[in-house]
Amino acid sequence: MQSIDVVIMAAGMGTRMKSRKPKVLHRLAGRPLLAHVITTVDALDARSVVVVTGSGADQVEAAVAQWPHKARTAFVRQEPQLGTGHAVQTAAPKIPDDGIALILNGDVPLIAPATLRTLVQACGGDQLALLSIEMADPTGYGRIVREGDAVVGIVEHKDASAKQREIREVYTGFMAVPTKRLKPWLARLKNDNAQGEYYLTDVVALAVQEGAPVVAVKAPNQMEVDGVNSPIQLAALERTHQRREAERLMEAGVRIADPARFDVRGTLACGQDVEIDVNCVFEGRVTLGDGVRIGANCVIANATIAAGAVIHPFTHIDGEKAGVTVGEGALVGPFARLRPGAQLGAEVHIGNFVEVKNSTLAKGAKANHLAYLGDASVGERVNYGAGSITANYDGANKHRTVIEADVHVGSNCVLVAPVVVGAGGTVGAGSVITKDTPQGALSIARGKQVSLANWQRPKKVEKK
Repeated sequence: MQSIDVVIMAAGMGTRMKSRKPKVLHRLAGRPLLAHVITTVDALDARSVVVVTGSGADQVEAAVAQWPHKARTAFVRQEPQLGTGHAVQTAAPKIPDDGIALILNGDVPLIAPATLRTLVQACGGDQLALLSIEMADPTGYGRIVREGDAVVGIVEHKDASAKQREIREVYTGFMAVPTKRLKPWLARLKNDNAQGEYYLTDVVALAVQEGAPVVAVKAPNQMEVDGVNSPIQLAALERTHQRREAERLMEAGVRIADPARFDVRGTLACGQDVEIDVNCVFEGRVTLGDGVRIGANCVIANATIAAGAVIHPFTHIDGEKAGVTVGEGALVGPFARLRPGAQLGAEVHIGNFVEVKNSTLAKGAKANHLAYLGDASVGERVNYGAGSITANYDGANKHRTVIEADVHVGSNCVLVAPVVVGAGGTVGAGSVITKDTPQGALSIARGKQVSLANWQRPKKVEKK
């Protein structure tokens, strides 16, 4: 197999998006359209990639430079933008002559690596291979023109006759062609058409004139070749993609309450007997162990949730780079927040309006109400009272709080880090703890209660 050199056309203005953002940077399933294409190219082990930019070139090039990708990547700018043929002409000097040029579109995000491999194999290093599909309504697409089974040309919709517009087989914008043949054809393109543009599709007629073989490979489904030109199309493709993700998971045994109210914006791996209620969003890398239950309206990102854990409704988990782990049989929520570095052991309880950040909670620890644990190490069976917080930030640096096993922290306490609360100790409600406490001790640090008998409240003075 010859080396594959990829050209991704990403220069379009995307005027129908009605946005200042370049079209290829709009997001589908949580990632820019162009990022999906770059990831697919990685799966092909391409030798090189040339991204053709134009509108918003600085933004597009900066974004691509930040994404991980394997192939050597270069940029060329198409200025002015004179059509798809002109875009590939602009890229041609960056493509070696001894490989297969694979032409892709940056606004068609869901093309599968397997489909592109089939296209490259159809090229075989000596044929012009096109990716086509049958459409019930092919309006706007270039039609594949055949004589018998042989492909003899592609005619753009605006240039097609009434008879040609009846053709249902259309060109998807994906092409694989020997580069040594492509470059001379590009040099012969003309712009004598309704758009006044240089069409890449005209290379088909040039190939036929030379007697070069032209083949068309059918795409397996329309979702793979659907492009995005408007917010309406973007939303429709999003739901189509999410439905496919939901069906993939349900076929593996996951119970999803309503596939129409389910979103994966990254990767989601599930064990057996996982249940997911409505309106849940999964971002980044999320793993759900056997028997995990996710309540309604949860947002979970970059987290590993172990077997038997229950995430109650309206919980927000975001591990970012540090990740979040939830142990076996843990209960989280409702209305809880787990931030980066939260590590919950088995059977931990995190209740409503509790926030945990960069903290570890050992087996059986509980913080059930209205509390904050930041930069803390919490031992087994600790009971952390409602309204209590770790004061972990002194205005310049973060400090750690250690709460040893079997501690009970009363309601409305402040633990001022760095501080250690000794094993088996109790912190009285309303205490501000600034020093380490002994094991097994009752520690109280609060103002003495004073009651003034027969005290009269101030009375409102009537204005004259």
